[in-house]
Amino acid sequence: MRKALCLLMLLAACTRSQPEQRAVVLATTTSFQDSGLLDELVTRFRAAGGPPIKAIAVGTGEALAMGERGDADVLVVHAPEAEEAFVKAGHGVNRRALWHNDFLLVGPPSDPAGLRDLKTAAEALGKLAGAKAGFASRGDDSGTHKKEKALLKLAEIDPWEGYLSVGQGMGETLRIASEKALYTLTDRGTWLTLRSTLALEPLVQGDPPLDNPYHVIEVNPARHAQANQAGARRFADFLVSPEIQSFVARFGEETLGQPLFIPDAAGGTGVAGR
Repeated sequence: MRKALCLLMLLAACTRSQPEQRAVVLATTTSFQDSGLLDELVTRFRAAGGPPIKAIAVGTGEALAMGERGDADVLVVHAPEAEEAFVKAGHGVNRRALWHNDFLLVGPPSDPAGLRDLKTAAEALGKLAGAKAGFASRGDDSGTHKKEKALLKLAEIDPWEGYLSVGQGMGETLRIASEKALYTLTDRGTWLTLRSTLALEPLVQGDPPLDNPYHVIEVNPARHAQANQAGARRFADFLVSPEIQSFVARFGEETLGQPLFIPDAAGGTGVAGR
């Protein structure tokens, strides 16, 4: 009995002596979270022995700002030009492609502005502006908002009467658009996840400028000594691994009828520049 008690005490002491793994702060997009993929991947990462992930879902602009301040260890974002500037300025390293989907313009089933037969997003936005139709903009410097602004520039138009800046994440913006019968721009992953709850329909899609690539970037430890470099690299390597890329390729098929994302990290390398 005494030997067994001593053994239990020894095991308990050994368990207590093992240092806890330092959490990795992930700054990421609300679309990654709203799609449900983030929670699935964090669960798999932890089950594989990875450290805790403290995920903070914000717009891509704020995620990059967090990395610039050193308030995050690793980023998952979807605004290529802003990402490239972030890395060029020395704030991030090892930017790698993860996956992509696309954006689409959605609106009320009655489609009062008549977008349904249009082929390009620029033409559709021009028609919305001309009709002064109601449009819900993220208005939060997210990747989706950056894409919207790029499309407005492409169409050579400015925000119009009826253009509503809501300052919310993708899921909430879709809900507002649904409740108020507005048009909006959404990523496909969040749209597929929430579409059954919304009074909206896809109207314009498939236009090349609506492409939506995601990348992972590690915060530069040379710029921010407190960054959890080892944890960030471990999580980034996990995301681009063949096993996880294969999982992403199937994610959504069973429940939504199609995958939410198309993997881009061929061979697990995830070389940026897709």
